[in-house]
Amino acid sequence: MRAVVTGAAGFIGSHLTQRLISDGHEVVGIDNLSDYYDPRLKKRNLSELVGKGFTLVRADLTQADLSSVLDGTDVVYHLAGQPGVRASWGESFDEYVNANVIATQRLLEEALRVRGIRIVYASSSSVYGDAESYPTNENVLPRPRSPYGVTKLAAEHLCRLYAANFGLETVSLRFFTVYGPRQRPDMAFGRFLQATLEDTEIVVYGSGEQIRDFTYVGDIVDALAAVGSGEVTPGTVYNVSGGGSHSINEVLELIADVTERTPRVRYTDVARGDVSRTKADVTSITTQFGWMPRIGLREGLTRHWEWVLSQAGHPRSRADLPSEELPPHLRTATIASE
Repeated sequence: MRAVVTGAAGFIGSHLTQRLISDGHEVVGIDNLSDYYDPRLKKRNLSELVGKGFTLVRADLTQADLSSVLDGTDVVYHLAGQPGVRASWGESFDEYVNANVIATQRLLEEALRVRGIRIVYASSSSVYGDAESYPTNENVLPRPRSPYGVTKLAAEHLCRLYAANFGLETVSLRFFTVYGPRQRPDMAFGRFLQATLEDTEIVVYGSGEQIRDFTYVGDIVDALAAVGSGEVTPGTVYNVSGGGSHSINEVLELIADVTERTPRVRYTDVARGDVSRTKADVTSITTQFGWMPRIGLREGLTRHWEWVLSQAGHPRSRADLPSEELPPHLRTATIASE
């Protein structure tokens, strides 16, 4: 199989790319190495992607001519986008529209040329907002509470429109709070574990009683791989979650247990766009593909903590990450803008 992974240098994208390479597939990774967080961390992720049949393309999906990349491709895993609920308000909204909506529309347009291609879109539980019912299934009316959630839902709608009007094989996966090794440094578990390591203060937005359905990154990759190769109905949407609900305070207690350290916690105001609870019904993806989450929160947090410790002792500390050059083993191309 020939696969394209957009956002291949990111948290989930790098894990998926490594899985596809390990399974013997030809993979083209597309990433613009944006500075939403330190690009050197993305280059470190890329340094893990060792294997035959991998090409990295540095490109912005909103500007690049993608025709040469998509020709001969079986499946596109579209993970690229502008993340973050809190940063999506105000003047930053333009960036979210460009990266999450316009980039998706351009990718879908280009995919129309390629017969038999499948687009697997990485959506988010943020589209639900404060859902009408729990566990939340895919038929519940989405009511996003942040500009970020609005753009993710808009891109989902585009995938459905192209499926309904052109027969394009699209499928969207709504991820619920993903964590694990290589997590973005601005995400909760990454911040919590790094602060615990350094004995610095953890800032919690709200009371800590908000509940989340946390999902280990390895389970997300399993779901992506299953949906990328199995039979799908074009335009379908699936929830993907870890199958448990835990409050932030429960997570902090578990972190103390796993790390054998006492986190220092300070509570502050609730973040705009935050929701009180998430819990997914994953019956649809389980029934269709036999997928189930395998990694519980304790095991996943332990793996995440072990990774944080390994990075702390890494010969390349965060202060000594590569600044300009990509890892030398990568065959790298740049797509010219139209």
